[in-house]
Amino acid sequence: MHDIIEQLQERSETVPVPLELPTFEQLVEVEEQILISLPRELKEYLLYASDVIYGTIEPVTASDPYSHTYLPEVTCYAWSIGMPRDMIAICQQGDAFYCIDQDGQVHFWKNGGFTDIYWESFWEWVEEIWLKIKY
Repeated sequence: MHDIIEQLQERSETVPVPLELPTFEQLVEVEEQILISLPRELKEYLLYASDVIYGTIEPVTASDPYSHTYLPEVTCYAWSIGMPRDMIAICQQGDAFYCIDQDGQVHFWKNGGFTDIYWESFWEWVEEIWLKIKY
């Protein structure tokens, strides 16, 4: 995990208005809003690397409720179009979503169902998707 966070930070782009990392209290607020506990690896990402901006992949964030990547908003939208209520969106791609279950597996949901592709952990998804797709 630490190596992956380091890779993300090294590749992070400089932007005029940088993202902020959330506090632990903000993560608790996010959990209260969606009424689901966040899996451990998602919490780690949010606390230590959700300020990274890299490529075209925009994973969810938890510090700014007005951001288009704010986890409760992204997840609630995904639920409204049919993503199962026990899943948490981690990244929106149009009306398709990478989402995480309570066991920490990441799935790809689109067109009303899951694809056969999944990743065993959030960090595996970061390595295989986010870090490999720049543009």
